[in-house]
Amino acid sequence: QVQLVESGGGLVQAGGSLRLSCAASGLTFSRNAMDWFRQAPGKEREFVAGISWSGSSIYYADSVKGRFTISRDNAQNTLYLQMNILKPEDTAVYYCAAEKTGYVRREYDYWGQGTQVTVSS
Repeated sequence: QVQLVESGGGLVQAGGSLRLSCAASGLTFSRNAMDWFRQAPGKEREFVAGISWSGSSIYYADSVKGRFTISRDNAQNTLYLQMNILKPEDTAVYYCAAEKTGYVRREYDYWGQGTQVTVSS
């Protein structure tokens, strides 16, 4: 059974930082590209960042470029999202997702349950 479990969310003031983690089990983590998404209240889920199986290819939404960093530790089966200079508009539930292949193509096999990030002004 595949599980993706996000953690690290919370309440932070604008300008602050958080580090999200996504612990994967039940799949060969190093074979899958991994992505972060977020969904704010009343809005559609949106792509935040994606990383290929090796970490050699990384993509970011324009809204987070220069502030967020995606990374992975294949030995620990864990995906990370370092979020700096947080803004109130970053408030959302953040999800990790496992892609069908080792490359970021926005085609998903599995999703986590999400972790809430709230940024106060």
